[in-house]
Amino acid sequence: MKGLEPGVTVVLRAFDDVPEHFFLVQSVEEDCVTGVALTGPLAGAYGEPPLDLIKSVHQP
Repeated sequence: MKGLEPGVTVVLRAFDDVPEHFFLVQSVEEDCVTGVALTGPLAGAYGEPPLDLIKSVHQP
């Protein structure tokens, strides 16, 4: 995905009972990104969402 790199904010698709939310990327791995949820019920929580959950790179 174009622009996907550490330090960017991405929009993650809704999954399970978690709505679409912003996520700050700390690292980009082969099959996932690592980082912290910025909004939604998981705000402040560390996570490793798979790349297919990324809807877009957020452009402020």
